Amino acid sequence: MFGSFVNITTNVNGIPYFTSTGSTVGIDSVIYALGFRRIPAIGYLTISVDALPSDVTGTLPVKFTLNGSTRALTYFGGTPVTAADLQAGGTITAFFNGYTGTFQIISPTSA
Repeated sequence: MFGSFVNITTNVNGIPYFTSTGSTVGIDSVIYALGFRRIPAIGYLTISVDALPSDVTGTLPVKFTLNGSTRALTYFGGTPVTAADLQAGGTITAFFNGYTGTFQIISPTSA
């Protein structure tokens, strides 16, 4: 017997994969749009992001808009992920908790 796995439900059907539908570079942040998608309230997401233009200020924090809500992407300690971190585009894995507003990068992969 391996124990009870009744409460293990995070990404029970796999990790959702999203492609950003565009990015907006503002004066205070870079916002990637993911549109409206059905996702679990808590779980991991794999996101393909486009490369940013070379003239984007690297210190701008990165945010994602998903289902009408914009959330900052951070590292585990709460430090914001910046435009310089995703400048080349690529694929990232992130943890999302819709109850607490947590949206943390797990692993970036540059293009």
